[in-house]
Amino acid sequence: MKFSISRDQFLSQLGIAVRGVSTRSAIQTLAGVMIRVEGGSVELQATDMELGIRVRVDTAPERDGAVVLPGRLLLDVVRSLPQDDLSLEHRTSEQDVEVVSGPAKFHLRTLPLDDFPKLPEAGEAAAMHVPAGAFVETIGRVARSASRDETRPHLTGVLVSASGQELRMVATDSYRLSVKETTLEKPVDGSLEANVPARTLQELSRVASAGGGDEIEIAALENQVIFNLGDVVISSRLVEGRFPNYRQLLPESYEHELNVNGPELLDVVRRISLLAQKNAPLRMSFSEGAVEVSAQTPDVGEASESLPVPFKGEPLEIGFNPEFFRDGLESAESAEVVLKLISPLRPGLIESGGEDGGFIYLVMPIRLNV
Repeated sequence: MKFSISRDQFLSQLGIAVRGVSTRSAIQTLAGVMIRVEGGSVELQATDMELGIRVRVDTAPERDGAVVLPGRLLLDVVRSLPQDDLSLEHRTSEQDVEVVSGPAKFHLRTLPLDDFPKLPEAGEAAAMHVPAGAFVETIGRVARSASRDETRPHLTGVLVSASGQELRMVATDSYRLSVKETTLEKPVDGSLEANVPARTLQELSRVASAGGGDEIEIAALENQVIFNLGDVVISSRLVEGRFPNYRQLLPESYEHELNVNGPELLDVVRRISLLAQKNAPLRMSFSEGAVEVSAQTPDVGEASESLPVPFKGEPLEIGFNPEFFRDGLESAESAEVVLKLISPLRPGLIESGGEDGGFIYLVMPIRLNV
């Protein structure tokens, strides 16, 4: 294996691939990036057995071959090189790769190639094409609601559904629930429903936002999903376990439906949340025509601020996790949101609309100590 390339170009592509390497596996090779040169093309591969990344490198190689090098180390070496010219050559007899840039020369020991797993390929599976912008924007609205608790793996994913002109993503950690429906400009070919790890979708967003093309090709296999973004292919295991029936979690009716200024309420919540520390709740006290948002943390301080809202009826005080409530307002991304409430012990709902579809965010309350 031997090829030459611009350091900056290789650094950009290697930086994408390295995000797939394992940091915890007992298999040493999974901490590496495989560089495969075959048929006049160069490809970088990395996987932690859950997520796989393949990156095509645009250069004309001099010699075919394949090696696995420590991913993070290779990235640090390439980042440190003194000049933009860069050559990599596998020295078979020494079992290393020579990296040369100007006067700098590195010899990096290879990792066992035979231990590197084969990444899944779409083959003849039916593929769906979706607009990259709409897909990434939808991910950004719901992904933060997915659980990070590995003991409940079925909640660590995002339920991705697409058919006709509708794209829907749903995520929940059992404390809050996000649903974003996006109306596409033209119908997709086929249909899709898959529980995709939130981490996979966030990596996909990162690549697509950095210029991965206008379309994403999606192929769903039995327990894998493959996203093709041109020079980058991301594969992922699907989340095991049944995603909850989120529609059953949504109350059928609400006592109060309040149209409020979303950015204005968000600003207030951000300010007051500064004093909601050590698991202190964000208190919202509704009375005729107003809401007082307050927080108090013993030995730290307290804060409150009032805001006009079209509230009518008996006063209502409800508490929320400040981070979760703030996330909902941020994800609504709307000048006007609808705040729906039932009682102090029932979930609240933040809802926003738009030309491209609707967004709802259900958040569980915190029981307040009077």
